[in-house]
This record gives sequence, C-alpha cells and structure tokens, in this order.
Amino acid sequence: MPSYNAPLKDMKFLLHDFLNLQQYNNLPTFQEASPDMVDAILDEAAKLTENVFQPLNQSGDEEGCHWENGVVTTPKGFKDAYRQYVEGGWQGLTGDPEYGGQGLPQTLGLAISEMMIAANWGLAMYPGLTKGATETIHAWGTEEQKALYLPKLYSGEWSATMNLTEPHCGTDLGLLRTKAEPQPDGTYKITGTKIFISAGEHDLTENIVHLVLARITGAPEGTKGISLFIVPKFRVNEDGSLGERNGVSCGSIEKKMGIHSNATCVLNYDGATGYLIGEENKGMRAMFTMMNEARLGVGLQGLAIAEVAQQNAAAYARDRLQGRALTGPKNPDSKADPIIVHPDVRRMLMTNRAFIEGARALALWTGVQIDLSHHHPDEKVRERADDLVALLTPVIKSYLTDQGVESASRALQCFGGHGYIREWGMEQFLRDSRIAPIYEGTNGVQAMDLIGRKLPAKGGEPVKAYFAMIQKLIEENKGNAELKSYMESLEKALGRLQAATMWLMQNGMSNPDNAGAAAHYYLNLMALVTLGYFWADMARKAKEMISKGEGDETFLKNKLITADFYFTNILPETAALRVKVEAGADPVMALDAEAF
Repeated sequence: MPSYNAPLKDMKFLLHDFLNLQQYNNLPTFQEASPDMVDAILDEAAKLTENVFQPLNQSGDEEGCHWENGVVTTPKGFKDAYRQYVEGGWQGLTGDPEYGGQGLPQTLGLAISEMMIAANWGLAMYPGLTKGATETIHAWGTEEQKALYLPKLYSGEWSATMNLTEPHCGTDLGLLRTKAEPQPDGTYKITGTKIFISAGEHDLTENIVHLVLARITGAPEGTKGISLFIVPKFRVNEDGSLGERNGVSCGSIEKKMGIHSNATCVLNYDGATGYLIGEENKGMRAMFTMMNEARLGVGLQGLAIAEVAQQNAAAYARDRLQGRALTGPKNPDSKADPIIVHPDVRRMLMTNRAFIEGARALALWTGVQIDLSHHHPDEKVRERADDLVALLTPVIKSYLTDQGVESASRALQCFGGHGYIREWGMEQFLRDSRIAPIYEGTNGVQAMDLIGRKLPAKGGEPVKAYFAMIQKLIEENKGNAELKSYMESLEKALGRLQAATMWLMQNGMSNPDNAGAAAHYYLNLMALVTLGYFWADMARKAKEMISKGEGDETFLKNKLITADFYFTNILPETAALRVKVEAGADPVMALDAEAF
C-alpha cells in the first residue's frame, strides 16, 4: 500500500525563508499568519491528510462512487473524513471574515491544497471546487447572495460545483444550449444538460450550489450571450434554511480512467430555479474567476501527484535489491544492491525532484502574488501581481499537469513490473494524473491562451515585467562567483525565450498556424525558464543561509545539488524548444488530412 508524508520541511523553507511571508505582515491577510501560526496550521494539515485522507485513497479508488435513482453515494469512509475536515475549519481558511472565513493568505491555502490532493485526489476535489465557487460569488455576487451562500460554503455545510460543458460543446462554450427563461419574480428557469460535472451530486453535504452557464431567452449567439446563474440543489430560504428540492438531478455518473472516488456527473436541469450572478450576458467574465482559480488548482494536482508518486518510488528504490552498482558493490553483505545505486534510476528520481521542488516554489510564489493583488495598498503593486498571475496561469496549469503525468510515469517505472500491479498504488497515481492535462481547458487551449491572449495583453506589459523580473535576479547575482554558473545558464535560457517571443510576434500574425504550431513548445520554454528563475533564486537563498549558519545544512546542500541537476539536465532543453518554436507551421500542417 502506498504512503504519503507531507513535505513540511520544504514548504516551511519556501514560506519562511525563501518567500519570507513575514515581510507582508502589514497587509490584512498576513497579520495573523505569524511563523508559529503558519507552522501550526501546516502541522495540523499534515496530520489530517496523512492519517485521515491518505488511508482512504486506494480503497476509495477501488470502490468508486455509487449512483442509483439519481442518488450518489461516496466511498466508505469519505463522509467521516469530510466531517473531520469541516470540523477543523479548513474550508473557510482563506475566506472573507465578514462571512465567516478565517482571512488567512491564499499562499497558505495552496500549501494545504497540495497536501490534500497528494493524500487523496478524489476526496480533495469535493471541497476544492467549493473554494472556486466562493471566490466567484465573493467577486460577482450581490450583497444578498454573498450573505446567503458564503457562510454555509465557508463552513463546509454546503459544497459547490462549476457547470460549463454540454454534450455537444466543451471548449467552444459559444455553442451551449442551456436556456434561462426570466420569471416575474426576478429568478430564471434553467433548462438543459451539463456533463462532466465533478462532485455534481454526492452525500457529503446537505446542499450543493451549482454555478451554471446558460443563455437567457433572446440573448445574442456565441459567448457574448452567456450568463451565469446560482442554481442550488435545494432552494434556500431568506433566513438561510433549506427549502424545496430544485429541478436539478443527476442522470448518471461517468465510468472513468481515474479519480474514481469523485463523482463526475451528468446533471439535468428541468426548469430549475436559478439566480443571476453578475450582469446579463457577462457570464463568461464571472465564470473565469472560478476557471482561473480551478486552473491553478489543477496545476497543483500535477505537483501533488508527482510528490506522492516520487515519495513512494524513492522509498522503493532504497529498499529494492537488484543488480550491482556499475562502480562495484555498495551492499557487499547482500547478493545485490538497492536499485537507487543505478544512474538511470537516479535520473528518474532526480528529474522528478527537480520538477517538484521548482514547481512548488512557483505555486507558492503565485499564491503570494494573488494575495498582493487583493490586499496591497499600492494600486501598481496590485496590478503588477495580477498581471503576473494572469500571464503564468496557463503555464502553471499546462506544464505542471503534463509533468505530473510524466513524473507519475517515471515513478512507476522505478518499480518495474510491480509498478503495473494495483497493490503498490502506482498505477492509480498514473491513471489519476491523466485527467489534469484535459479538464479546465486542455493544455493545448492553455498554450493558445498564453500566446493569443496573455502575451499581447496590455500591449505586452505583463510579459515585459516578467522578463524584467528574471533579468533583475541575473544582474544582481551574476557577479557572485558562487552563483555565476546559475545566472549565466539562466540568462542564456531567457535569451532563447525572448528570441522565441520575437519570432512569434513576427511570424504569428502573418500566418496564425505558425502561432498554433509553436504554442505548446513556447509554453514549455517559458515554463523551463520560469522554474530556472526559481531554482537560481533558491540556490542563492540556500548559499546565503549556509554562509550564515542558518537552517538545516543538509537540507540546504541537497537543495543546491538538485539545483545543479536542474541547470545541467533540464534547463538545456530550452535550446531545443526554441528550435521547435521557430520551425513554424509547415512541417505540422503539410500532410493532407486524409493521410492521417
């Protein structure tokens, strides 16, 4: 059976030493987040995820969810685990205190989310989707809607979902057919079918609040005519109590490759009462609040599955005896050495480690930017932080989920044939990981969003600020002999990214297929440079702490060893990616469709 231990040492290094959250204690959301408070919360989250969530992961996968006559039952143990989660106050950790939340930083919330997903992805999705809905209602809801829904969502008594996809339309939401008919009392009757709705029906909460995209009668075609509605499973009375059952039902649940313990539902809306959130025909703008939240959350799923798969692979590699080290026996008292002595096994484990630790730094730094964008008193700081989050959201969603799959696959490979057997749990990690590059906008869509929307946004100012951030680190540290090799390598990689950006500007407009063919490679190029930035900065911090005699020296030296691996074995891939970007569309588009 697989195991999981929350990576507390790395998280605490990032939050306290690398990101130095205490520098922001003048901001409202950070005032209560003292180092002792943060550590206490992380420690308690580790206990919950290791002792309550993780033991249900494999059994929940094997049992799956049950659907009968519209009723969905979650796997054995899930209701009690969710109860413990709710009683601990975890759902409202980062919520607005005005409505019962605890008002702690989003940065801390992301760390907790990583633990939950790594321990039990399927279970974590039930409260995870609620988080995105609360952000959307908080941003776009009326005062009455916020007062009615947020307290129960923050408490975890109710959960929430996101309803976009229909049988005939996924990415192209302009094709959706779900109708919203205005009623004299200001409500709407919602009619249509939504598919692939995660946690759309279950037995964990007394009410489920669906956020549903629909088209008001007479609205324009395409995305310009889409509105967003709150459609609760049970209608809510003015005093917050539950009223009659609404006209929404679960028609079936999907039989899937992975995440079996999370109910992926077909939801049928038959004249269900809905409440407009935001403006008429502006639903996409409101829904993007939840979608962007979800895309960052899905990126965390890639990181989390890589972490738990890596932990189990490393433990197995230290224990499994097979063959002898190329340089001579390392375990002379036995007939074989542990497989961790073999360079190819080390290659897989080091590749995973370099990705995981770099991605975690990126994810938690992004949390800081989100907090700054919401709470910093300087409008320019808020805007810059928001721009950087918007720019890097497709990178985080796409690259972290692709690498989550690759990391799970490498981890499984370390087990050899045992990795293919259910008993060890590795095949579940690989199956579960595969959905993340697909949902919340496929990774191809993320790449097109990056080059089509995010790069030209605001006349290119966000990407210029991103380049300047990396160049600033290089300029400040390349004179340091101990950091010179990192900074020189990062500068070369940054130059490749800037050259690829210029190529896209010159060739993407003249032939849009050039942009489409380059998009995936360009996004990965930006991802590698971004992780290179964080690895260079973490190396700087580790060396500084060692020189001052601060922190755990072994931990810090291991951080430097992993940084060296990243710069010698992973960052050089940027050279090939630039070549692929600049190859253009011709090699991709030349073959006739009939020839495939």
